[in-house]
Amino acid sequence: MQGITGLVLAGGLSRRMGGVDKGLVPLQGRPMIAWVLERLAPQVEEVIINANQNLEIYRGFGPAVVSDAMGGFPGPLAGLQAGMRAASHPLILSVPCDSPFLPADLAQRLARAKAEQGADLAVAKTGEQAYPVISLCGRELLPHLTDYLARGGRKVDAWYASLKVAEVAFDDEAEAFSNINTPDELRAFDAPA
Repeated sequence: MQGITGLVLAGGLSRRMGGVDKGLVPLQGRPMIAWVLERLAPQVEEVIINANQNLEIYRGFGPAVVSDAMGGFPGPLAGLQAGMRAASHPLILSVPCDSPFLPADLAQRLARAKAEQGADLAVAKTGEQAYPVISLCGRELLPHLTDYLARGGRKVDAWYASLKVAEVAFDDEAEAFSNINTPDELRAFDAPA
């Protein structure tokens, strides 16, 4: 889609997965990030990976790799900040590295809702469940986000509370938002069909 940078957030510590680098964990024989890139790349003009470890391995997937400007694994907003700084396009579509089944129309639907509602940011949801790290925002929010992080803010929901947010229902594609946070969830999705 025109004017969008896709950002894969792979910079966390993956505590619930036992501390392994979640994006590199194999799912049905391929690293999870390979699934995410396959779903994301056709929807955007460029892709950036945010990672804070195994940088050379991530570079091997092709997209540019950027790390958080702040140390200590401060969370997904620091990854979004790094991606915004590196993005070549005015819109940033952020997705986590542990959601391998993303919808093929994710960028299109978020962009439409953001434009129609005059929102700062559009976020995907199914039912009552919002997915705060699956969002589309404008790069012009970078100073606002940088200020929030500089003041010690880390919570995605608290940052969103200061913005006009469009929540976009994907109830017709709820299974596309399955994410894999634990070894048990990985085993469930890794089982042969």
